[in-house]
Amino acid sequence: MRRSYDVVIVGGGGHGLATAYYLAKRFGVRDVAVIEKGWLGGGNTARNTTIVRSNYLHQPSMALYGLSHGMFEGLTAELNFNTWFSPRGLIELAFSQDELDSLSRTADANAQFGIKSWMIPASEARSILPLLGDPVPEGRLLGALWQPRGGVANHNAVAWGYARAAARLGVDIIENCDVESVLTVNGRTTGVRTAQGDVAAGAVVLAAAAGSAGLAQSAGVHLPLEATSLSAFVSEPLKPVLDVVVLCGAKRPYLSQANTGELVIGGATDGHPSLSPGGSLRAVEDTAASLISLFPSFAALRMMRQWAGTVDLTPDRSPILGPAGPDRLYLSCGWGTGGFKAIPAAGLITASTTVHGKPHALVQPFTLDRFTSGRLVDETAASAVAH
Repeated sequence: MRRSYDVVIVGGGGHGLATAYYLAKRFGVRDVAVIEKGWLGGGNTARNTTIVRSNYLHQPSMALYGLSHGMFEGLTAELNFNTWFSPRGLIELAFSQDELDSLSRTADANAQFGIKSWMIPASEARSILPLLGDPVPEGRLLGALWQPRGGVANHNAVAWGYARAAARLGVDIIENCDVESVLTVNGRTTGVRTAQGDVAAGAVVLAAAAGSAGLAQSAGVHLPLEATSLSAFVSEPLKPVLDVVVLCGAKRPYLSQANTGELVIGGATDGHPSLSPGGSLRAVEDTAASLISLFPSFAALRMMRQWAGTVDLTPDRSPILGPAGPDRLYLSCGWGTGGFKAIPAAGLITASTTVHGKPHALVQPFTLDRFTSGRLVDETAASAVAH
């Protein structure tokens, strides 16, 4: 690590690495350092369930996630690294009239914006999911929202692909180096203080998930972030039994089958502030019980791994992007449960914002000042798991 860079990015996950790559590739800014306190992609990028979709409710979200979804389609070729993107289709189930109405509203909004997702009847949903039971606790299946190009990608491959491509363009990537604070002088960002000494920077980007709040506070900026844990599981390998991604609402599990046969299963957030990498026992029990009620044939499965990711939630469940307050300090945080699917687009528009010193058009609705102006982008329902 050198002692001065044009841009320092704090956080070596998908968002930080993608921002570094697009700074170098699209804008020619190669004097860049990515500083990560652990190992590359070892934070939330490694602890999610790898779902890629764009069927959000509000236009700013559809524009952001729609761009990212399209970029995932060509990401393997872009990075010359197999990201294992699999657009197998995504189905979100409704077991109550309220859920059905909410999904129908999302489908209508998607149709107006040109995102291909639509409602299907319960009979068609059951033909897509022949293993689906008739769950009593969840109620009767009333219908589903179907996005045929939704799918999954490999989280490690996305992080490693961006890291390798950025490094080949001259970006310095520093692992196992904790960033302790952001340095400012007279309202201007001058660099960061790390466990290995101070590093000067022309601009600093905070892409450290829940860790962004403390770093921003060191520069006098309060971020309305709440950290909580989101449980997930991986089962023993199976023969192919599930060829789509399944979402079941905020209080039920969501799942897909990996290329190697394991079921990747996510649950709800803990519901209270938490930094636990294991999640709460209550969340684990509730997820397992709901999974079995939805798919009774999975009752005999053994789980190989269980963990939790620390998600950084904003009041409106949308990210915080753009300027932070002090000159040349920028944010890419508050992604909550939508971070992985947004990596390509978020990296590109954060790089653009950093280069030009003003918010990219897609960034503008998600800037920090929306929490004082009241123009929130409320994606509580469409976030699917983070109510």
